[in-house]
Amino acid sequence: MPLEILQAGLEVINTIAALKSLLGPIQLTQQKIALVPTMGALHKGHVSLIKIAQQQADVVVCSIFVNPTQFTDPKDLEKYPRPLEHDLKMLSEAGCNVVFMPSVTEMYPKPEAWHIDLGPAEFLLEGEFRKGHYQGVTQIVKKLFDAVNPDVAFFGQKDFQQVLMIKNMVAYFDMPLQIVSCPIIREADGLAMSSRNIHLTAADRKNALVLSRALSYVQENFADKSIPELLKAAKEMIKATPGVALDYFTIANGETLLPEEDKAHHNIVALVAAKVGQTRLIDNMILN
Repeated sequence: MPLEILQAGLEVINTIAALKSLLGPIQLTQQKIALVPTMGALHKGHVSLIKIAQQQADVVVCSIFVNPTQFTDPKDLEKYPRPLEHDLKMLSEAGCNVVFMPSVTEMYPKPEAWHIDLGPAEFLLEGEFRKGHYQGVTQIVKKLFDAVNPDVAFFGQKDFQQVLMIKNMVAYFDMPLQIVSCPIIREADGLAMSSRNIHLTAADRKNALVLSRALSYVQENFADKSIPELLKAAKEMIKATPGVALDYFTIANGETLLPEEDKAHHNIVALVAAKVGQTRLIDNMILN
């Protein structure tokens, strides 16, 4: 199918075979293909990924697939929002070319074992709280990469650890594609956009702002205060907020996710996770 037809509107594809027959001819013409993998429940953060992808590629494919193997809690999988009509409207308005929406049986036709070495960072932070989560994430992302065969894939920085794990998986398989991490999109009051935010009550929504506030405090005072001082102040801010249960707040090396003590290191990130009411939120800010 020529590129002009693709650009005329959003093409919805449900099978790997149909996707390959659509994209194959485009790949032969050396057109650049971008993939934006999502689990749906799209918001402006996802749209920002599509927009960045459009600047760097000829064809943008967005996948919508709620992947069962990455949920460590079956209840979490069950209540994951699936507003398909809303998602397709957003993608169409954003000018996305192709949406790949496979079924679970399309992606997992038979039971399979998956375990790869993602490095020690797999077991830190989110890996400690959601054991096996990143094996499930890399399992589905590898399948999506194999189905689309993209030149470049775009992910949100909000899932900082996930982007790192996907880069490690790409290196593990020596895959010829570029992984791009895109800036976090925030609400006007600073809350990081997330598909989970719809579960927040009005009080939760207000209390959740302490996460971005604590991160901003660390970023603003990074040059003047020591790392132990910054950590102490940020944790105290969060712990003093009602309805917020802190899982972790760390200032880490952006490559290993181990606590960073040397402020001169070129890649330092502050990461936080907390349960706000019944909803678990994560956020981060790059510090230097």
